[in-house]
Amino acid sequence: MAASAHVSTVRSLYKRILVLHRFLPIDLRALGDQYVKDEFRRHKSASSEEVKSFMTEWQLYKDTLQTQVLDSAGEQLSSAKFGAELSEGKLSDFQEEQIGQLYELMLESTKPNRQFDIQEDGK
Repeated sequence: MAASAHVSTVRSLYKRILVLHRFLPIDLRALGDQYVKDEFRRHKSASSEEVKSFMTEWQLYKDTLQTQVLDSAGEQLSSAKFGAELSEGKLSDFQEEQIGQLYELMLESTKPNRQFDIQEDGK
């Protein structure tokens, strides 16, 4: 893929994910936006093999989130369910650093008093 086409594809995926995050509860949106920004920034200088895997996984994330957003249309955000279970096979493909990041993300997204204490407009 030509460099400019690749950059365009990455940018389009990145922007689409951030748009989909607008449909998440505000605290999960803040957490997700920061994570996406960090990950895309971290992979700017990745090898072509890493980039292929990175893009595949983020495309799957985008597709899953898009389906969940559409399925939850009309529901209260507090009752909508977002996310997916990770299989043991998928987890075994992760590097140690990724497992650590995933664990920290899980802790932050499931604790009752999340780090991001943000109020939605009008509340």
